[in-house]
Amino acid sequence: MKKPVEILVACGSGIASSSVAAEEVKKICGEAGIPVNVHKGTVQTIQSSAKNMDIVMTTSNYRGHLDCPLIKVFGLISGIGKDQVSKTIIDTCNEILAKRDE
Repeated sequence: MKKPVEILVACGSGIASSSVAAEEVKKICGEAGIPVNVHKGTVQTIQSSAKNMDIVMTTSNYRGHLDCPLIKVFGLISGIGKDQVSKTIIDTCNEILAKRDE
């Protein structure tokens, strides 16, 4: 079994929108057969948490530098652009898994 992709989903409070988005991410990845561990956090904790993550996803704006991919996932909550966000999540997870196999 492949090692899960470690994902941080962050919002302003770490409670409301990140919880909804985290559940959507689990659903999207589960349907695509991608193993993931999804963690929730706040925008303020992104910098310290990102070093242990493969991907960071936010429901709000984040402009800091990260060494891993950053995906804006507000569309999972609003429904606007949800299909594109879902595709980006799947593609990014698959890229990470493919690099591990190299």
